[in-house]
Amino acid sequence: MLIESKLYEEIIRKKKRLDELRPLSNEALDSLRKAMLVDLAYNSDAIEGNTLTHGETKLVIEEGLTIGGKSLREHLEAINHVEALSAIENEARHKGLSEESILYIHSIVLKGIDKKYAGIYRDHNVRISGSSYVPPPFYDVPRLMQEFVEETKNKEKKTDPVELAAYVHFRLVDIHPFTDGNGRTARLLMNLMLFRSGYPISVILKSDRRRYYRTLDAAHNGDMKPFFNLVARAVDRSLTIYLQTLEKKRTPEYISLEEATKYCNYSQEYLSLLARKGDLHAVKFGRNWMTTKDDVIAYVRRVKRR
Repeated sequence: MLIESKLYEEIIRKKKRLDELRPLSNEALDSLRKAMLVDLAYNSDAIEGNTLTHGETKLVIEEGLTIGGKSLREHLEAINHVEALSAIENEARHKGLSEESILYIHSIVLKGIDKKYAGIYRDHNVRISGSSYVPPPFYDVPRLMQEFVEETKNKEKKTDPVELAAYVHFRLVDIHPFTDGNGRTARLLMNLMLFRSGYPISVILKSDRRRYYRTLDAAHNGDMKPFFNLVARAVDRSLTIYLQTLEKKRTPEYISLEEATKYCNYSQEYLSLLARKGDLHAVKFGRNWMTTKDDVIAYVRRVKRR
C-alpha cells in the first residue's frame, strides 16, 4: 500500500464510524452536499486559474448570480460542476468504468466553453504548462484510454477504494486525453471511485496547488506515494467534515496548531512540520492545519516511549 499506515488507519476508522451512522437524514446530507459542491467547484476551478472566490462561487451556483468583472468561462466552470456532480453520482450506481462515462463527464466540464473538444479526445500533441512531463502523442490516446479502463476494472476487485481513486486521478492526467479540462475531469473521476464505496465528496484544496502539481510530477517520474497520500489526506478531511456535522457531540474538537502548543513542548512551526510529514495526525482546512488535543498527547507519548 502506498498510503501511510497512520493516515490509512484514520481513514478506515472514520469511514467505519460514518457507516455506523447510516441511514443519514436527508436534510443533513443535502446540506453537506451543497457545501461540499461549492467547495469542490471553487477549489478544482481555482487550481486551474479560475479567479472566482469561494463566496462568489457559492453565489453563482446557488443563486445564479453573475459576478462583475469575471469572465463567462469562469462562471461556466463553476456552473458545470453542478451537473457534473449529479452525473458522477448517477454513474456511481453502475459497475465498472467506461470510456463513454469519461467522455460524458468531460463534455459536461467543457459545456458551453469549448464545443469542438468537449467530450472528444485530443487530435494534436500538447504540453503541460509548468511541468517537464510530456504527455503521450495524440494517436496513442484511444489505445491508452482503452487500456486504462480495463486496468481500472481489474483493480476495482482488489484495490482499496482510496488508492483506486488516486490511481484513476493520476492515470487520466498521465494520459492527458483532452485538449482542456483534464485536471477537473480527473478530480471528478476520483470522486466517482470514492462514491462507489460510500465515501463523501473529497476535495484537493487550492492551498495545496503547488504540492498537488509537485506530487503529480513525482508520480509521472515513478514515485506515486506523495500523490496517493495527498489524495488520502483530502479523503480524511472530508470524512472529518462529515463526522463533525453529523456527530457533533461525540466528534473530537479540532484545534489550531497554535492552541495545540499548550499541550506539548513543541512550537507551532514544528507541529506544522509534523503534520505535513504525517507524524502528527492533523487535517487541513483551507491553509491551516488543525489537530486535536488527544492527537497531540498521543504523539508526545509515542515520542517518550521511543
